[in-house]
Amino acid sequence: MLSAKAKTQLGNFLFVAPYMFVFAWLLVWPLMSGMGLSLFKADLFGGATFVGLENYGRLLSDPVFLQAVGNTFLFVLLCVPPLAIIPLILALLLNRSTRVAAFFRGVFFSSSVLSVTIVTLIWRMVLIPDGGFVANILAVFGLPPIPFFSDPGIVMGSMAIITVWWCLGLPMMLYLSALQQVPQDIYEAAALDNSRWWTTLTRITLPSISRTVVLVVIMQCVLQFQLFGQPQLITQGGPNGASRPIVLFIFEVGFRRWDIGYAAAASQILFAIILLVTLGQYLLTRKRTGDA
Repeated sequence: MLSAKAKTQLGNFLFVAPYMFVFAWLLVWPLMSGMGLSLFKADLFGGATFVGLENYGRLLSDPVFLQAVGNTFLFVLLCVPPLAIIPLILALLLNRSTRVAAFFRGVFFSSSVLSVTIVTLIWRMVLIPDGGFVANILAVFGLPPIPFFSDPGIVMGSMAIITVWWCLGLPMMLYLSALQQVPQDIYEAAALDNSRWWTTLTRITLPSISRTVVLVVIMQCVLQFQLFGQPQLITQGGPNGASRPIVLFIFEVGFRRWDIGYAAAASQILFAIILLVTLGQYLLTRKRTGDA
């Protein structure tokens, strides 16, 4: 006969077992399979030859892959700071119990529900140099159109503009939720002390929502390292690979060149990059906030 404690533990295990099974099936098993596949030279038709770490060596000397890594890091640097700061400013401005604030919260969040296909179609009409919205405005002032998608120097910046507009909504709502959890009596005490708005912001508001700021930064890093849809639909990685991120490189290698083992190795490197960046970011911010 099982003891009461053993019965409780068995019940807890049975309760979480379905979730753990699905988690292992959908996440853990594909991850482990990808690690194993990266050690083989394999194609879509089932042929596989064990090559060890050869795929990783090829990647580290592949100029196309190294360019994709550089493009991805550039894109993350262009996107994450605005997606951490602009939604915070919007949340501070819209943290009001008024109909106007509620309306603008809905306006800024509305872009987040659009699919990547719709977003790229909208921004193609805005940014294309041949009859686009920006080009027409520049033409009014007698200025030439800007080649947003054909100039290697600004194409990733164009992708960043599109992505920031698209992704503003969720961080803003996270900040709003955090701001509404800050006790109002703290602000009342600050007002009685004639505290300036900057002092209130830096000494009360930001420290109170610091965990949410860390969450937003880490979440955006994870998401933006996985850039794929925008360059794939607008530029196909061009011009001259200037907008090809790591995920698009994996897609091209795996499903156009049929080199599945090579693509799996690239995906493992991407996983390692995301893991190291987010872990380092978390440890750094945790140390600064004194939680270590």
